[in-house]
Amino acid sequence: MEKVYPVAYLQGEREFRGVQGRKSNYRSATIIQFNLMNKDDKKRLIYRANYRGFKEADIMLGGFLKANIDTLSDAELDAFEILLSAKDHDIYDWITEKQPVPKQYDEELLAKIRQFRPKF
Repeated sequence: MEKVYPVAYLQGEREFRGVQGRKSNYRSATIIQFNLMNKDDKKRLIYRANYRGFKEADIMLGGFLKANIDTLSDAELDAFEILLSAKDHDIYDWITEKQPVPKQYDEELLAKIRQFRPKF
């Protein structure tokens, strides 16, 4: 099944790195999603979500990912990884709806994160 979605943005909304790190144009690129995230990739992503440097974002992103990593699709995990490339305070403002979410970030994923309630 072919899917069109960004893997890792380089500059703005148009360029991203696709399969094997080649630059592609977002509007014309089609990526065939064939590789599933393995256990080590999931551990790495959880670590990145938990140790951001901004405690509130750590709690929301890390807690959400730990609780839902096995139920998220590969496309959602890719979108989450792209989200982690943004600044901590921006992510927190998007989650708390203090700022509008830019187009390049997955609003459905942010809606799931907003609904998540961490357990202490």
